[in-house]
Amino acid sequence: MKNITSYRVIYGDTDQMGVVYYANYLRWFEKGRSEFLRELGLPYGNIEAQGFHFPVTEVICRYAQSARYDDLIQIETELTNIGRASLIFNYRITREVDCVLIATGSTKHACVDRNGRPSRLPTTLTEALKAASGGGSEITSQMAVSKTRG
Repeated sequence: MKNITSYRVIYGDTDQMGVVYYANYLRWFEKGRSEFLRELGLPYGNIEAQGFHFPVTEVICRYAQSARYDDLIQIETELTNIGRASLIFNYRITREVDCVLIATGSTKHACVDRNGRPSRLPTTLTEALKAASGGGSEITSQMAVSKTRG
């Protein structure tokens, strides 16, 4: 399950040399996750309204080339692991005009309730993921593997 979304680098994303500031890549990862969930028909705001949050517990970003002011980039977001109370997304950022790899990364998220306590993934999310995976065999097997690992 993947989502690809485009973004045009704005001046505010860059430093004085027109190169994107390194922390903005994390914002782009967030944009990718948000669009991934929106494509599932479950925008993050809907998940929060149900009392669930997904704080980032780990992030990795590997920079291959610099993005620059006015570049049109593509953010490819893929959900790669589903646990009982966690999700892992992988990202690939490329420049749209020439498909040059700019950065790759991943984020791990805990599922917590309104009080910040770990919680199982909301049923609405797991159902949306099952539907998106064409019937749920892939998502069900990932969750089963996760349950056996603790």
